Amino acid sequence: MPKLWQSLITMGILIVVMAVAILVFGVDPHIPMFVGVVVAAIMSLILGYSWKEVEQAMLDGITRALQSIIILVLIGILIGVWLDAGVVPAMIYYGLKILNPAIFFVAVVLICSITSLATGTSWGTMGTMGVAMMGIAVGLGMDPGMTAGAILTGAYFGDKMSPLSDTTNLAPAMAGTDVITHVKFMLLPTGIVYIISLIFFAILGFLQYHGGSADMSKVNELSDAMSGMFHLNPLLLLPPLIVIVAVALKMPAIPGITLGIFAGAVLGLIFQDHCTLGSLFSCGMNGYVCETGIYEIDELLNSGGLMNMMFSISLTIIAMMFGGIMEYTHQLEVIVNKLKSFAKTPASLVTLTEATCLLSNATMPEQYISIVIPGRMYAEEYRKMDLYPASLSNALESAGTVTSALIPWNTCGVFIASTLGLSVAQYGGWAIFNWLMPIATIVMAYMGITVADKNGVRLIRKKKRS
Repeated sequence: MPKLWQSLITMGILIVVMAVAILVFGVDPHIPMFVGVVVAAIMSLILGYSWKEVEQAMLDGITRALQSIIILVLIGILIGVWLDAGVVPAMIYYGLKILNPAIFFVAVVLICSITSLATGTSWGTMGTMGVAMMGIAVGLGMDPGMTAGAILTGAYFGDKMSPLSDTTNLAPAMAGTDVITHVKFMLLPTGIVYIISLIFFAILGFLQYHGGSADMSKVNELSDAMSGMFHLNPLLLLPPLIVIVAVALKMPAIPGITLGIFAGAVLGLIFQDHCTLGSLFSCGMNGYVCETGIYEIDELLNSGGLMNMMFSISLTIIAMMFGGIMEYTHQLEVIVNKLKSFAKTPASLVTLTEATCLLSNATMPEQYISIVIPGRMYAEEYRKMDLYPASLSNALESAGTVTSALIPWNTCGVFIASTLGLSVAQYGGWAIFNWLMPIATIVMAYMGITVADKNGVRLIRKKKRS
């Protein structure tokens, strides 16, 4: 067993390397994470483990994430196929139709939710629909901070709940479950916070909006561009509906997503003139390429494909190499043993997880790492308490994914400031979904809603039975 100080050296070097690499050099987290793998391996050799044992620990870590890696592969293919088939453009097009100045903030939340659910990216949503909504807000005389809060609420709700999102796939990979189980478990607590957010913005919009005309030219431009590029039909909404029904019928994630891919491909061949078997294969591999000259459209639709998913796949592999070493050599165990004195119950364990995610977002300022590190730290502790793995993955997303936008020096906070033109101080208080989600998750953990036993039965049900 390592000493506590030895484990803290490994974690400390990772934190410093990650912080410097991201804050100073602005690089992706992969190579800094790999440096952490090297440090963990060196410390393991110092502790007396052989290289063969260290190598096997890395391989075992990767093996535990193979199901999630397969799902990431399928998600990349699905996004590319759905874009070529017009499925994603149809979801965005019909979403834009709900924009109504009289319910402006609610409409912004819903439009950004639909876009983020359809594309699986909060950044893409904020950089496209978010920018357009900020422009309309100026025409309506709406407060920019409130508008940005509504944009973030929709964008992060969609990012959190979309099976197409990389963070939504990364969290269950770290916790030891699959993406469909993860999304289903998140549905109740996230839905509660989302409804509260919608009510909040409905009241806020009523108090802020005083009538008048709005410049809807940007929305009309986006809608016209979508309808000009694709033959849009409500039937194109069937593939996501099929995936949702497959989830409801408890179909496993891999065949459920595959069914969505084939449904999208068939409808694309029926409705889109440009869509051929060759284009579907190409988009499934390399993603959809859009060159309209309209920034928002190109930014939204240039996405998908297996190769574009390699960012998340490679990060998952490197993270699991690190986690595998840290677990096998007990370096994580001694840190968790020190921390778990603060976590005697399932609810307090969720609270500790959320706090660690927030600390990770602040010290290793990258959304992905705030999911990876706490996920590997506490996975075994959740198993020891006989808790459902989705209890952990839900906690990771409820803090790791959403609080990144509330830290000015985090990559998400920097992106939002540069994209929407507002600082965290200006929009943070209005981003109700982002700061309420971790608080609500902790409160609901003590109520037994966001924790479940190893069979998936929420503890609140067991309390009622007893």
